[in-house]
Amino acid sequence: MNIEKPVYPFTAIVGQRAMKKALILNVISPSIGGVLIRGEKGTAKSTTVRALAELLPPREVVKGCVFGCCFSDREHLCTYCREKIRNGESLQPETVPMRVVELPLSATEDRVAGTLDIEHALKTGEKKFEPGVLAHANGNILYVDEVNLLDDHLVDLLLDAAAMGVNFVEREGVSFSHPSKFILVGTMNPEEGDIRPQLLDRFGLVVDIAGEHDLDLRKDVVKRRLAFDSDPEKFTEIYARQQQKLSSKIMEARERVHHVIPGEDILDAAVGISLHMGVDGHRADLTVVKTAVAEAAFEGTDTVDLDHVLEAAKLALPHRMRRRPFEDGSLDMQELENWMEEIKSV
Repeated sequence: MNIEKPVYPFTAIVGQRAMKKALILNVISPSIGGVLIRGEKGTAKSTTVRALAELLPPREVVKGCVFGCCFSDREHLCTYCREKIRNGESLQPETVPMRVVELPLSATEDRVAGTLDIEHALKTGEKKFEPGVLAHANGNILYVDEVNLLDDHLVDLLLDAAAMGVNFVEREGVSFSHPSKFILVGTMNPEEGDIRPQLLDRFGLVVDIAGEHDLDLRKDVVKRRLAFDSDPEKFTEIYARQQQKLSSKIMEARERVHHVIPGEDILDAAVGISLHMGVDGHRADLTVVKTAVAEAAFEGTDTVDLDHVLEAAKLALPHRMRRRPFEDGSLDMQELENWMEEIKSV
């Protein structure tokens, strides 16, 4: 008998506001492009990611589909589901929980993307596909711990799938595709190596975190963890109401975000910040706008203001700053806030 181990509640995690906010905003608007969490060991990175799935409602998928195709989205189905429809078969719904799919560091490209059985296709004329991590991640959270230690071509593969929402595999002229829409979350310890700037820019948001230095907060971290380890069920029950409240807020924001339209002033501010801070490319501008929209939706408003843009810029720009020799490319938060105050006063 497989007994599910209780997950540490998201709302019980002490501090780490930026990390929690970046994760929530990606849930509200997955097109933001995922989040990379950088920090030393023991700063609740993995715990927070795993706790996030507990806040999300179950999904309605096509029953029996190994790729977890969304039942209501007939435009983005896997090859097998499309073939069933062409053959006159009806698809049936099934409800499954949201989960965190983890990618092991030892994963190969075939393990990630999946494999096509060429011999089977040549003999029978039918496609036989062995699903990979990208198939299991569809509709879920894809978590890559120590992403900086993963081969660059695999990181590229993950980021491409995340951006397109589709995994396409071709071998010897035989092709197969399936939806692969997921929230990409990478974590890393900068002391163990960095990620190439070209790949770093592909992550929507980046958060740098550290352990708590306030004595009371640090003590609270220890007390809560001891209480959870001692009696997980009792501990999770204490936070059940907070969990439900946050979950409802996120779900409402996911509905509202489609109706939040940024005005010209918001577009001007997003582009202006990138230019002022010396950020190359247009991905930063778009990410700032999408994040600001999600921020507004999370706050329960249909109107995006400059404060939303400022908060978005703090998450979307630090890893996209130009680096000069002997500089870390970090974002000057004070300069950013001063510039935004000047914009507001105009």
